[in-house]
Amino acid sequence: MANLKDIRDRIKSVTSIQKVTKAMKMVAAAKMRRAQENMEQARPYSNRLAEIIQNLLPDVDRELLPLLEVRKVNRVALLVVTSDKGLAGSFNSSVLRRAQSEIDEFGKENVDLFCAGKKARDFFKARRYDIIESHVGFWGNLDFNYAIKIANGIIHHFLKGHVDEIRVVYNEFVNVATQIVLTEKLLPLDYEADEGVSVDRLYEPSKDEIVKSLIPRHLNVQMWKYLLESYASEQAARMVAMENATSNSQDMIKDLKLEFNKARQAAITTEMLEIVGGAESLKG
Repeated sequence: MANLKDIRDRIKSVTSIQKVTKAMKMVAAAKMRRAQENMEQARPYSNRLAEIIQNLLPDVDRELLPLLEVRKVNRVALLVVTSDKGLAGSFNSSVLRRAQSEIDEFGKENVDLFCAGKKARDFFKARRYDIIESHVGFWGNLDFNYAIKIANGIIHHFLKGHVDEIRVVYNEFVNVATQIVLTEKLLPLDYEADEGVSVDRLYEPSKDEIVKSLIPRHLNVQMWKYLLESYASEQAARMVAMENATSNSQDMIKDLKLEFNKARQAAITTEMLEIVGGAESLKG
């Protein structure tokens, strides 16, 4: 059995860790709420933009729009969205497993990697993958301009013909307890024609010009969505992980206090026996 000093030191250490996990949980909760607000603000614009493009594409000559060009998929680009930091449960490992599965499907030599987040960059760099672009250190000041920067790099890579398809692996935020790893095709755009009731509208300028203008904006908004979803998911996963750590530390403190009391009682009992034994020896 450990001595009283060792147990007391462990109780102090676990109590200090518990204070840290509580603070991290509260910080993650505040960041998650802000990310949720940003998602709610961006969602109506994103949905409406996608709806407009959906309505216009059936009447547009797709051969005039390189971003709509569908090619035989021989080579793909993969954007893997993770965080820069850990302590978020399985948030990063789940994305990396899905990304590795996607790479295995096409073969390492047929995949160009784009990484958003330090965890993704370090994971693939350690395995000697060729990374076309990596973006780290931006999560603390996440804004729409950075989403545009990432989107521009990917769009340029596709337009130059380096790859035939671009996929994004990220965590979709469902609620605090649930985040789902998704793989979505970003390029080429392949909207299906709406078979519902058609409405004849007058467009100025032409539909082709409008679509050419809207598609880059749509891709930027999509990238913004991926980043916001991933950021909210990261904070939710960290909040749950820190809550579990706080609960586990509380259980550990209870066990240590019980062990401490047992050790103290044993020490008192031993001391009393020694005193009684000494008194008996003096009588003898």
